[in-house]
Amino acid sequence: MATKKTTKHASSENREGLLYLYRTMLTIRLTEEQLLRAHQRGLIHGACHTYIGEEAIAAGVCAHLRPQDPVFSTHRGHGHALAKGLEPRALIAELLGRATGCSSGRGGSMHLFAPEIGLMGTTGIVGPCILQATGAGYAAKLAKDGRVSVAFFGDGASNNGAFHEGLNMAAIWKLPVLFVCENNQFATEIPLRYSGGNPEIAQRAAAYNIPGVAVDGNDAVAVAAVAEEAVRRARAGEGPTLIECKTYRTRPHAEGMGDYTYRTREDVEAWKAKCPIQALRKRLIADGAVTEEELAVIEKERAEVAAAALKQAEADPWPEPVTAVLHVLDENPPSAAPELPAGTREINFTRATLEALSGEMDRAPSIFVMGEGIGARGGNFATTTGLFEKYGPVRLCDTPICERGFVGLACGAAMAGARPVIDFMFADFVLDGVGEIINQIAKMRYMSDGRLNMPVILRGCIGVGHCAATHHSGNYGSMFAHFPGLKVAMPSTAYDAKGLFLRALRGRDPVLFLEHRELIGFKCPVPEGDYEIEFGKASIVREGRDVTVVALAMMVHQAKKACEALAAEGIEVELIDPRTLAPLDTATILASVRKTGRLLIVDEDFAPYSVASEIAAAAAADGFNDLDAPVKRLHGAFAPVPYSPPLEKVLVPDVEGIARAVRELMEE
Repeated sequence: MATKKTTKHASSENREGLLYLYRTMLTIRLTEEQLLRAHQRGLIHGACHTYIGEEAIAAGVCAHLRPQDPVFSTHRGHGHALAKGLEPRALIAELLGRATGCSSGRGGSMHLFAPEIGLMGTTGIVGPCILQATGAGYAAKLAKDGRVSVAFFGDGASNNGAFHEGLNMAAIWKLPVLFVCENNQFATEIPLRYSGGNPEIAQRAAAYNIPGVAVDGNDAVAVAAVAEEAVRRARAGEGPTLIECKTYRTRPHAEGMGDYTYRTREDVEAWKAKCPIQALRKRLIADGAVTEEELAVIEKERAEVAAAALKQAEADPWPEPVTAVLHVLDENPPSAAPELPAGTREINFTRATLEALSGEMDRAPSIFVMGEGIGARGGNFATTTGLFEKYGPVRLCDTPICERGFVGLACGAAMAGARPVIDFMFADFVLDGVGEIINQIAKMRYMSDGRLNMPVILRGCIGVGHCAATHHSGNYGSMFAHFPGLKVAMPSTAYDAKGLFLRALRGRDPVLFLEHRELIGFKCPVPEGDYEIEFGKASIVREGRDVTVVALAMMVHQAKKACEALAAEGIEVELIDPRTLAPLDTATILASVRKTGRLLIVDEDFAPYSVASEIAAAAAADGFNDLDAPVKRLHGAFAPVPYSPPLEKVLVPDVEGIARAVRELMEE
């Protein structure tokens, strides 16, 4: 699938380096031309974004990278993949949707993965590659292993928030990152002269006090020289560089799209005349570095390789349909430390997770924590108290207020081998990074065909209380549980919080760890030793025979009080706490319903499209014959959370409301 290569150090004084640039550009151009033929024949089933006209950039930058240096790319990533060492057959097979493709047919033109050679993925979304490269730079800083990461992106991304957040974070932490903007002057069909307040992208680096260099993107030698210096700076710990390569794509945005409603044929032809491959060819001959005959041999060999790649890929097998649902989550998770008796020591929710985090940071130096105020201050809710003094500012990193930025950074850091813990204070703030969570973090294992782990923990407080109003009171469990590739924990006790947090810290999947604000001070018995609670394993909080109540987070405690009142009336409730929403332990719930015949679900979140809806559907589908009454749900009101105490109270089910719902269910 891929071949390794060594650093070439291409320069105008180095014949071997110049020939490397020429071969690399030829490989890209000739492979793309085979893809054009495949597209015309209907062999490519989706989009095809070619790199024709821009080959000098990928070749010049990748000439100075080691196999372990990670590259993150955009939707137009064929050239970067090939320059990093991907075999043409693996690229073509991917666009043909074959099992031998670099992403096993999962990605097509826009989603290319070969982490074994440092190709960490291309993305169909504008901007995330900038943040992911920043994250890989952070992982390299943490590991002190000398890696340099590269983000390739177009001029359109320079107007995206990810650009500004990524450059700012890389600047303040002096991360070893190259930000390579391929300014082909049009973001799809929108010209940069219209969309950019400052169309000189390299000049924007000055805002972040980092070097910004503009270079002729069609001059491979010039690009290589600029990249060489940027890589040197990065490896020396001098921080990031922004490189603007001024170039032009001479094919449409994607094959089959109209091309002349926003630019002219004359412009395209003028840029074709500036072909980077022909420019280097003329230079090689003029300098006497190589003869026409020698170049002809190289050109014939590269053409044969590209043609054979298409022929081989066309004959390659389709992926087996059963593989379509593989690698959504880790299919071989590490074994769990067994649960321990609770004992008699009582600590609160926050202390329990802090104990888990501190102990695991001792064991695993790849763990780092990011968030606002989590360093010397110890976190808004004391989630990291004392850790800054113990582990220092790289592992306990205070961030700017740029949630999308450091969520995207976490994704790239995890791809590069680190284990980020992102502390949001309030889970409402995570919504600024939701695209990075759902489109990147949740899908990365799947899109890489199981080759990339994604051990990211995203933690924050949820829940109504303390008159925090609408931007500090949300419940987002149902939302995130909906998406494949994410795990969601919502513990109700300190015991569960420690066990689930340790399981998340030792796992290889992304976890939304949602902590109800009204519970973080609650104490309960928690053992000092290590133990883990498996995700998807509910807790039977109280056994009963008459009715099953499933309650989430704070509602578990409200339901317990209701159970005590109902017991005095002769109604014995079986109370179940799912503890995790994804995966959801419906088996335990259905077993309880078989015993009681009745089911009430209590969730302070509003009703439409909720986890409670999923539980009710499972009961209707798989427990219908066991039910003696309709399934009931008790929710908070369908409204944003207000500030005033009497208004806030309306939104949350209370003890009496739960007891009343159980009584009504018993009368059905």
